[in-house]
Amino acid sequence: MNFPLPETVDALKGMIGGEITALRAAVRRNAERPLDGSAGTELTSPLQSLAVLPPSAETDGTSPCLCGAHEPGGSGVCSVLAAIPVSAVLLEPVQDDSGAILDFRIVAGNRVRSADWLEAPDHQVGQRFLEARPGAAHSGLLAALADVMDTGKPLDGLVVDYTEQRLGRIHRAPLLYSAARCGEQVLATWQPVQSQAELLTIDAQFLASMGWGHWDLLSGKVTWSEGLSRIFHADVRMPWTLEQLCDALLPDDLTALAEFLSSVLAGEEPAWTRIRFLVLGELRTLDLLGRPVTGTDGRAWALNLVARDLTPQIRSRRRLAETERESDRLRRQTEAERRVADALREAILPTHSEALAAVGLTVAASYRPAEPDAAVGGDWYKCRLLPDGRVLIAIGDASGHGLDAVARMAQQRHALAGLAQTGASAGEITTWLNELVCSDPAGQTATVVVGHLDEDKVLHWADAGHPAPLLLRDGRATSLQAEQRGPLLGALPGYAYETASTRLRQGDLLVLYTDGMVERRGEDVTEGIARLTHAVAATSLVDPRGVIDALLDDPETVGHEDDACLLAIRVD
Repeated sequence: MNFPLPETVDALKGMIGGEITALRAAVRRNAERPLDGSAGTELTSPLQSLAVLPPSAETDGTSPCLCGAHEPGGSGVCSVLAAIPVSAVLLEPVQDDSGAILDFRIVAGNRVRSADWLEAPDHQVGQRFLEARPGAAHSGLLAALADVMDTGKPLDGLVVDYTEQRLGRIHRAPLLYSAARCGEQVLATWQPVQSQAELLTIDAQFLASMGWGHWDLLSGKVTWSEGLSRIFHADVRMPWTLEQLCDALLPDDLTALAEFLSSVLAGEEPAWTRIRFLVLGELRTLDLLGRPVTGTDGRAWALNLVARDLTPQIRSRRRLAETERESDRLRRQTEAERRVADALREAILPTHSEALAAVGLTVAASYRPAEPDAAVGGDWYKCRLLPDGRVLIAIGDASGHGLDAVARMAQQRHALAGLAQTGASAGEITTWLNELVCSDPAGQTATVVVGHLDEDKVLHWADAGHPAPLLLRDGRATSLQAEQRGPLLGALPGYAYETASTRLRQGDLLVLYTDGMVERRGEDVTEGIARLTHAVAATSLVDPRGVIDALLDDPETVGHEDDACLLAIRVD
C-alpha cells in the first residue's frame, strides 16, 4: 500500500477497512470472469456460494425425525449416527412408576471413541447408560440428560470432568457434552475438550507469554489462540478484529502499528514491531511478528500474527529501578539516622558523675552496636546518685533497631529516672514501667534490671525478663539469684514485680549486661551466660574499666549479633 500513513486511530481503521474492501472486490471480479472469455458463463465466487446456502433452521429444543423409519415414539436418528464425527448415542429413558428418570438405555451409537480407554458407543448398545458410563452420576451428567428429556431444552456444551476406573486403573478426561430431545429419546454427543497436543500448546503459550491469531480478510472470521486471549483478557470465542485492536492501541504507537500493518498487507515478511496496548486499564507491551497469507494473485487474503507479551519483564525492570531508588533513599535515611543517633548517644548515655565516687563506687560502661555503622540502638543503662542517698542502677533493652528503638529506649530510661524520684522500691518502679510499655500502641516489649544500692551497700533489685547481674567476688563470678524473675515489660499487664536483696562487700564487682553479650544463633542462652561468667572470672581484675575492656577484647565474647551494653560497678 503506497499512501500516507494515518495520523489518527479512525484513519488507521479506515485504511484497514479500505484495503479489505478492495481485496474482496478484486476476488469477486476474478471469480466472475469467464475462464474461456465467452459471455454468459458465470462462476460463483466463494463469497457468493456462501450467500446461497440456506439459513439454519431455528428449533424449539426438539429435532425432527430424519429418517422416519422407526416405530412411533422413536426418533429415526440412528440411521445417521455414523455420519456424526464425534461420539454419539441415542438414549431411551428408564423411568420408575412415578415417571422419574432413573437411567437411560443405549438404543444406538456410532464408532467414534473420545478416548483410547473408553469403548466405542456402538459396543454398548443395549446397556444402561450408568453401566456403560459409571462416572456419569457423580459428574452431574445423568441429571443434565434427564433435564433435556423433561424440559425439551437442549444441552449445549456441558464440560464434564469424567473419571472412571477400568481394569484397576483410574482414568480421567475432560469431555464436552451436547444433547437434544428427539421425540421420546435423547441424542447425546461428546468429544474431548482439548487434545493432549492442544493442552501442551496452551502450556507453551503460557510459559512463553505468547499467543497467535488469524484474521481472514475475506470472510471476516478471526481465530485466536488461548495465549492471545489471555494477553488481551478476551474470550477466545470472541476475538478482536483488527479495528478493535486499533481501539486498544496506545496513541503514541499509532505510527508504529500503521507501518507494521502496511508491511504485512503489502506482502512483506516477516514484519516485526513493538506495540503498547491499554487492556482493562493496564499497559501491556507486545512484540508482534506478522506474516501475510497470500493467494495465487499475490494479494494477502489473511494475516497471521504472533505476539509475545513483554509486560512481565518490563514490570520487573520497573520494580528493579524502583527498588534501586528505594535503596538509595534508605541509604540516605540511614545516614541521617546515624547522625541523629550520634547526638542521641551523647545525650542519653553520658559519662559518669564524680558523685558516684564520693559514695564509694567506681563505675565504667560501654555500648557496642551490632553493626559498626550504627551509633545507638535499644540498649541503655542508668547509674546515678538519688537525692535520698541511694544509687540508682539499671540496665535495659528495648526491642527493635533504629530510631524507633532509640525512641522507646529514651522513653523507658527517662521514665525510670522520673519514677526513681518517688522513693519507691525497685519492684514498684518495674511494675510501673511495665504498665507504661503495655500501653504503647506499638506493642513492643523490653527487658530491664532495676536496682538501688543503699548506704549499707545492700543491692535491692527487680528483674523483668533480663539476664541477672554477675557478681565477681574473690576471683569467682556468679549470677545473682532472685526468688522470682518477672516477665518481659509489655508482656503481662498488671503484673507486680518483686524486689530481691543482695548484700555487697568491699571489693565486690557487679557486671550488668544486655543479651547481645550472651546470645548466639543456634545456641541456648544459658551457654552464653556461662561463657560470659567464665570470662569475667578469668580477667583477674577488679577495675571496672579494665574488666569491660578485657571482655570486649576477648574473641569468645565479641562478635555479637545484637547490640550489647555493659555496666561494671565496684564497691570501694
